[in-house]
Amino acid sequence: MTEIEYKIYIDDVIRRVESARLRVSDHHIVKIVAISKYSKSDEIEKLYNIGQRAYGENKVQDLKVKAIELDELPIEWHFVGNLQKNKINNLLDINPALFHALDSMELAIELQKKLEAKDMTFNALLQINSAKEDSKHGVMPEIAKDIYEQIQKKCPNINLKGVMSIGANSDDKEIIRNSFITTHNIYKEIESATICSMGMSGDFEMAIECGSNMVRLGSVMFNK
Repeated sequence: MTEIEYKIYIDDVIRRVESARLRVSDHHIVKIVAISKYSKSDEIEKLYNIGQRAYGENKVQDLKVKAIELDELPIEWHFVGNLQKNKINNLLDINPALFHALDSMELAIELQKKLEAKDMTFNALLQINSAKEDSKHGVMPEIAKDIYEQIQKKCPNINLKGVMSIGANSDDKEIIRNSFITTHNIYKEIESATICSMGMSGDFEMAIECGSNMVRLGSVMFNK
């Protein structure tokens, strides 16, 4: 695919995001985070050159390598993977713009300890297992608001910016939609939350229609 063809392709993805956004409100803003975990640095640079600025990785080592390789570009890096406790310091050394998958009070407390030691703050989203699936990480929706508030009180070095969830793993669109609505309802209950990160390549339009203002798009952004 030539650069011109690729730009036309990405313009169509953006058009789909815009159409879904406008179905919510003229004032609804949606940010695209391009998930680059299956893409190489030259592919990221190609997408950067046509305007995409935020990228997400799900492995700390991959994030580190790509951040170094693309150091000359002012990329906004996001970490979207589940974080093991023994990788916390490595992630904090990279200091991405946003951590999407803060999935338990236990992890928050451990993260707080490391942040205090480094005298730094860190932006994060609380991950909610809105579909209540064993295969997914995150806090249960019934306790999500309480956990969010506990983290705010007990972990002052963590700047909670909102919530994140992954749509239900189902062929039934109503089940998927309900999982997004569940997350968005929790987001609305939290006055200080500004980010509701929902939606991936296969369901981002539905997620936006349910209130998402940040989508995590991988294959559809890199034409894979």
